Amino acid sequence: MPTSPADVEVWPGSPTPLGAHWDGTGTNFALWSAAAQAVDLCLFDDAGTEHRHRLQETTHQVWHARLPGVGPGQRYGYRVHGGYQPGSGHRANPAKLLLDPYARAVDGDLTLHPSLFGYPDAAVDGPVPDPRDSAPYVPRGVVVHDSFPWDGDRRPGTAWSDTVIYEVHVKGATMAHPDVPPVLRGTYAGLAHPAFVEHLLALGVTAVELLPVHHFVSEPHLLRRGLTNYWGYNTLGYFAPHAGYSSSGSGGQQVTEFKAMVKALHAAGLEVILDVVYNHTAEGDHTGPTLSFKGIDNRGYYRLREGDPSRYQDYTGCGNTLDVRRPQVLALLMDSLRYWVTEMHVDGFRFDLAAALARSMHDVDRLSAFFDVVHQDPVVSQVKLIAEPWDIGEGGYQVGNFPPLWTEWNGKYRDTVRDVWSGAHVGVRDLAYRLTGSSDLYRSDGRRPLASINFVTAHDGFPLADLVTYEHKRNEANGEDNRDGERHNRNWNCGVEGETSDPQVQALRARQVRNHLATVLLSTGVPMLTAGDELGRTQQGNNNAYCQDNELSWLDWKSVDEDLLAFVTRLVRLRRDSPVLRQEAFFEGHEIPGTGGTRDLAWFHPAGHQLSTGDWFDTGLQTIGMYLDGRGIRHRDERGRAVQDDSYLGWLHAGPEPVTVHLPGPPWGDDYELVVSTEYATGAPPQNTIVAPGPVELPGRSVWVMRVLRRP
Repeated sequence: MPTSPADVEVWPGSPTPLGAHWDGTGTNFALWSAAAQAVDLCLFDDAGTEHRHRLQETTHQVWHARLPGVGPGQRYGYRVHGGYQPGSGHRANPAKLLLDPYARAVDGDLTLHPSLFGYPDAAVDGPVPDPRDSAPYVPRGVVVHDSFPWDGDRRPGTAWSDTVIYEVHVKGATMAHPDVPPVLRGTYAGLAHPAFVEHLLALGVTAVELLPVHHFVSEPHLLRRGLTNYWGYNTLGYFAPHAGYSSSGSGGQQVTEFKAMVKALHAAGLEVILDVVYNHTAEGDHTGPTLSFKGIDNRGYYRLREGDPSRYQDYTGCGNTLDVRRPQVLALLMDSLRYWVTEMHVDGFRFDLAAALARSMHDVDRLSAFFDVVHQDPVVSQVKLIAEPWDIGEGGYQVGNFPPLWTEWNGKYRDTVRDVWSGAHVGVRDLAYRLTGSSDLYRSDGRRPLASINFVTAHDGFPLADLVTYEHKRNEANGEDNRDGERHNRNWNCGVEGETSDPQVQALRARQVRNHLATVLLSTGVPMLTAGDELGRTQQGNNNAYCQDNELSWLDWKSVDEDLLAFVTRLVRLRRDSPVLRQEAFFEGHEIPGTGGTRDLAWFHPAGHQLSTGDWFDTGLQTIGMYLDGRGIRHRDERGRAVQDDSYLGWLHAGPEPVTVHLPGPPWGDDYELVVSTEYATGAPPQNTIVAPGPVELPGRSVWVMRVLRRP
C-alpha cells in the first residue's frame, strides 16, 4: 500500500469481478449501481484520513477502476451521488460512506450517531438528504489477499444419513470455557481449539451449524438500550467473516483465522455449515441507517411496496426484504455462496427465513429463480442445503414444500414432539409420522426422510432445560417489557414455574429433558442438537436471548450435567451404530420375506396388538410401540449389498402414570434387551436387562429402547 492513498493513479480497470481484488501490483475496484450518477472511491490512510477518487468508468451499470500500488490492508468505502427522492424509492446520499457489498473483510465498528441516517432529524420522508458525514461512525471494507495453505484439507463429505448437527454460536461456545486460553475465547480460533473440538468428538456430532458469521452490526434500537445483537441475524457484509469473532485483528486477519478454523474442524472429521441471512440486511426499514445497499441502489436491492416505494415490503420482520427477483441481487447471493464454498471451504448452508427468498410476487413460488439458480449451480448444488421454511408474510409457512436437494427445519416435528411430552392429548398419529421421517411432508415429491431436520429446540426459544422449567417467558432483560419472544411454546413446567428445590420436580424435569432428546435421536431423519442442551444450560426463562451477549447466552462449562452429557453421548452412539435408526428411504410397513410375518415397521398398542384405525384416531392414547426390523432396511451399501442391522422395539409413554405394555412374542421377538431407558440418569439400565414377551410395566413419562433377541 502506498504511503498516501492521495497519490495513487486511477486507471480504468475492469467491471469484473465485483468487489476489490488485488492482482499483485494493484487493486481493481468494481461496484454495481444502476441508480448512481457518480461514484467516489474513498481510501483511508493509516491515520484514518479519507482520500476520494472519482470513478470515471462505468460498464453495464458497474463503476470500476484499477489503482496501481494499492494492496492488501487498504481500508476503503464508497460515496454514491444520485437522486434523493424517498417517495420514489431513491435514497442516494454522498454524505454517507457505504460499505462495498462484496468486501471480503470489514474493519471498524458501527457507532450510534445521527449521521448514520440518510434523512435529517424528524424528516424521514423529506426531500432533502442529511448532510452529516457518516464516515467516522461506520465500518470500512478491507482489501484482502489471503494465500491460505489449504494443502491437506479434506472435506468430511458426511452422508445425510450419518449426519448429526450441533447448532452453536461461535462466541458463546468458548467464551466461558476454562480450558481455552483467554485470548482465544469467543473466537474462530477458540472454536477450533482442541478443548472444544474434543467435546464435539466425544459427543459424536458430525457437523457444526454456526449462527451467522457474515459480518453483522447491531440495530440502532439495541444500541440505544446499551445492548447488542448477539445472534448476528443482521448482516451487512455477505463475503466477510464477522470481525468481532477474530482473535487476530480485523485488517483481513479474520479471513485467515476463519479458514484455519474450518481446516481444523475438517481434520477432526467435522463439517461446517453456515446459518446465512440473505432475506434482509442490517439497514432496516425507511427509518433505518444508510450503510451500504440503501445508498448504493435502494430500488435495485430491496423489495419496495407497490404504490408506495418510500416503504419496504417486509416479509422478515426486520424492516426490509432483499429483492432476489432482480438479477443483480440473485447474483450477489450466488457469488457469496460460491465464495464460501470455494474460498472458505464450508460444507453447507442453513437459510434463515428461506421462504422470503422464494417469493416471486407475493406468494412463495417453488419455481422461483432462486431455486432454479441454486439447482443448476455446479458448486452450490453439491453442498448441504437447509431451509428454514417460513417467513412472517402471508402464506409464508412452507414446511414440506421446498423442492428436492433441500432439507428443512421440520417445524411440525418440533411442535408435535413438544405437544406429546407436554401432556397435550393429541394422540399418536402425527407422532408416528414424525418418528419415521415425515413421509406425509416429503414423500410425494420424491424426497427422502433425510429432508427432515428433526429438532425440539434451537437458538430461538427456550433451551431444553428451560422448556421443562418455565411456561412463561422472562425476557425483561431485553428491554421490551417482556413483549418480545414466543408466547405459545407448547411446553410444560412439570407443575412448578421456575427453579425449585423439590427433588421430585427436579427428577421429573431431568427425565423430560431425556425424553425430548431420546425422541430426536431415535427418529428417522437428521437430528439437530442445540449447543448446551447436552450440558443442562439455562437462560433463566428468557426465550429470545438475541441481544444477551453475556453469561445468559454463553455455554456454561462450570455447571455441566455430567449424567445428561453421558445420556446424549449414549444415544448418539446408538444411532451411529444402528443403520435401522437412520434409514435413507421411507418405511413401507410391508412384511419381510422369510421372517415369519414381521414388517420393516410396525406400531403396537400397549395391549399388545398392532394399532387399529380407531387407535390412530384416539386422541387419548399416550403410549406407542415402534418396531423397526433391521432385516428390512431398504438401502444398500456402496457395493450394492443389502444393509442388515439389529431390530428394535421402542416405547414412548407420555402419560403421567406407569402403564403395562405387552411385548409381542415370535415372530417379532423371542426376548428383548433393554438398552436405553430415560428413567435412568445416563439412560443406561442395569446390564443384561432381558425381558421376555408379555406384560411389563413402563414407568410414567419415559422412553424405552429394546433390542430384539432371536434364538437360533
